[in-house]
Amino acid sequence: MKTTKGTIVRTVMTLLVVLNLILKSFGINTLTFSENGVVCVIEALVEIGAVLAAWWYNNSFTENAKKADQFFKNLKEEENV
Repeated sequence: MKTTKGTIVRTVMTLLVVLNLILKSFGINTLTFSENGVVCVIEALVEIGAVLAAWWYNNSFTENAKKADQFFKNLKEEENV
């Protein structure tokens, strides 16, 4: 079963609240976020995730991926003959 987006968001928000409480207890300036700041951070994380996913899935790093690339290259060559 997959983890839902709501679960991830609630977990992150809970961690931020706990971190904020810990910082307050030590007298450190607490984390203050504006709505725009949160949106900007989330957008940046999504964009970075998309770039990393595209980079990872479009490049062959594992031995199996390299074998698959060679297999598809051979198929294309056979079609052109």
